[in-house]
Amino acid sequence: MKNILFLLFALSFPEINAQHTYAFFGSFNRDKDTEGLYVYELDTLSGKLSKITSFTGILNPSFLTVSPNGKYVFACTESKTKNSGSVSSFEFNPEKKSLTFISKQKSGGENPVYLTVHQNGKWLVNGNYTEGSVSVYPISENGQIQPYVQNFQFSEGSTNPDRQQQAHIHATIFSNDFKYIFLPDLGADKIRAYRFESENSQPLQPADIPFTPTVPGSGPRHFTFHPNGKFAYCIEEMGGAVSVYSYENGKLNNLQRIHTHSEKYKDDFESSDIHISPDGRFLYASNRGNENNIAIFSIQDDGTLKTVGYQSTKGKHPRVFNLDPEGKFLIATNAVTGTVVVFKRNPKTGLLKKVGRKIKIKSVSCVEIRRY
Repeated sequence: MKNILFLLFALSFPEINAQHTYAFFGSFNRDKDTEGLYVYELDTLSGKLSKITSFTGILNPSFLTVSPNGKYVFACTESKTKNSGSVSSFEFNPEKKSLTFISKQKSGGENPVYLTVHQNGKWLVNGNYTEGSVSVYPISENGQIQPYVQNFQFSEGSTNPDRQQQAHIHATIFSNDFKYIFLPDLGADKIRAYRFESENSQPLQPADIPFTPTVPGSGPRHFTFHPNGKFAYCIEEMGGAVSVYSYENGKLNNLQRIHTHSEKYKDDFESSDIHISPDGRFLYASNRGNENNIAIFSIQDDGTLKTVGYQSTKGKHPRVFNLDPEGKFLIATNAVTGTVVVFKRNPKTGLLKKVGRKIKIKSVSCVEIRRY
């Protein structure tokens, strides 16, 4: 009887148990007096995006991430700003639908491009592209970023004289167990690795295997782990490929290297972002340059990839895309055309179908999706 009464109560007041899914967007706004960060609500039935709030007063919030508890948004700010570069934190209140600035710290370089938060919510790790460095920050309970306690600078480059004269860290990715962190270095053709000792005042510690080399001139950019933790995938910006690795305790072993581009496009590679569906069955990779599409791969039992197809992002320069937590939708950001496009994902085939209207956000550069 109690269960029936509870069900009737819940049906009478659906808003009490309602969950909401929000999409957070960063941009290269180039002017801190214009909007830079945006929050939209995603209708998880139709795929429609509705603007909730935005924030004005920061410059070039090019990449962002959300804290494990969903309370805080962390952003790379002042990206591509000479003699500058910072990381900033904001409080997001889903009830008030507000975004409030909390703090800012120097990034340790003039072009921060990627940041991530430890699962305990106490550490923020940022990668700086131009100088090729990584910075580690303590985070206070109120979301305030403290000055960095570690800043490692890398120097060596690789084979391409135009783009690889020095190191260029392009991502900071924790392993699924958060014991290691991996740093794709586009400039050095390496995936760098450190142990992460979260109880240590300086958590980045040398790993037994300090780096995994990639194909010379490939330019490793973004990196992700399979939900089962047994496989890892790196998208190579300059090589136009995804390298597949088996993974165990900080060690990567190469299994496969497969092109992200179709046969029609044999040069002008600008592969950029990579994500796996929550069910672990499909991998998605974005291509910029002449293609402007999402490459779709099925993931085999041994972790290797098989090409399924390609989906145009309906715009130019899909720098970053993401999947909602349920894996129902993929949201792509087209930086050059300044458009956001939502696609519904077929869970059986992995294929994508555009839904709803395009959203206009000038120089949109990043999307993070979170359910509350």
